[in-house]
Amino acid sequence: MSAAVAAAAAAAVKSRANGTSSLPPAPGYGVPESGYSMFSPPYGVPQSDYPMFSLISSSPAIASLSRYESQKRRDWITFIQYLRNHRPPLSLSRCSGANVLEFMKYLDQFGKTKVHVETCPYFGEIDPPAACSCPMKQAWGSLDALVGRLRAAFEENGGNPERNPFGERAVRIYLKEVRDSQAKARGILYEKKKRKKRVQEE
Repeated sequence: MSAAVAAAAAAAVKSRANGTSSLPPAPGYGVPESGYSMFSPPYGVPQSDYPMFSLISSSPAIASLSRYESQKRRDWITFIQYLRNHRPPLSLSRCSGANVLEFMKYLDQFGKTKVHVETCPYFGEIDPPAACSCPMKQAWGSLDALVGRLRAAFEENGGNPERNPFGERAVRIYLKEVRDSQAKARGILYEKKKRKKRVQEE
């Protein structure tokens, strides 16, 4: 997923250099615009509303973070900038599950997972014998992990757990649809996590 966001950042820089913009502008890490940097909250929003930006800008020991925490920070910064680049711009308080879906669908263009369409002769095959023109998308596992990190980051930055857009039913349904459709298209099975049975004390 980090490769996808990095590609999106490059696309944003290129589009701005050419004086054009995509729909919506690509998210990225630290793409400067009017003095904005990846270590700043959205324009017009107090930095105190985004504790994570203060942590990142003041801490020289980012490299000491775990891989998960580092990725979570990058994902969060990217999503905040995505909201800022949205047309019209969106504040975090107005972000909904629909915006989360838009973000995931947007990242599909930078995916590296081949997803066969139903008319493809290799639909449902794990190892196709030849190449095809089917689209590349983000793998379900990558999207699922991304949403999990952003859901945690939202609450860590003061978001209301009861109004967390990353936990909305529409997002869960979308992820399930992506999982099922990719499983059929790629000929793979995703094993469901089994819940551990509670041991009753006698």
